[in-house]
Amino acid sequence: MNPSKGQSSAVRPKSETGARILQPSGWPAPKGYANGMTAEGRLVVTGGVIGWDVDGHLPADFIAQVHQTLRNIADILEAGAARPEHLVRLTWYVVDMDEYLASLKALGQIYREIFGAHYPAMALVQVVRLVEKAARVEIEATAVVPR
Repeated sequence: MNPSKGQSSAVRPKSETGARILQPSGWPAPKGYANGMTAEGRLVVTGGVIGWDVDGHLPADFIAQVHQTLRNIADILEAGAARPEHLVRLTWYVVDMDEYLASLKALGQIYREIFGAHYPAMALVQVVRLVEKAARVEIEATAVVPR
């Protein structure tokens, strides 16, 4: 069965931030992300964010890089008068998919510590390398601040 044909789409109730999760009828519920989001408001977008600290230092460890990357995104959102619950999309670029998959439990804890239990639409892409050679992860974020 092709889930994109012949089935109605479910739009979950609007959250306090105005975003709604799109969950096609009959599809299994995703864990840790949404299949789609809809929102109206002011866009806040980031470029590709890596785990540099304010002094430009990049930790060698993948988990530490993810932690700092998510903190950096939270700081950018704050600078744009947005909050983590306004996120509607995250695109992750990793240099080692196996490293990512082996770290899911720790990644989930870090994610919830910084962004809470809000899970926007997400994509994960393995790349050969990132512009900054020592970077293990780069994340782009899109948020919609309600009017």
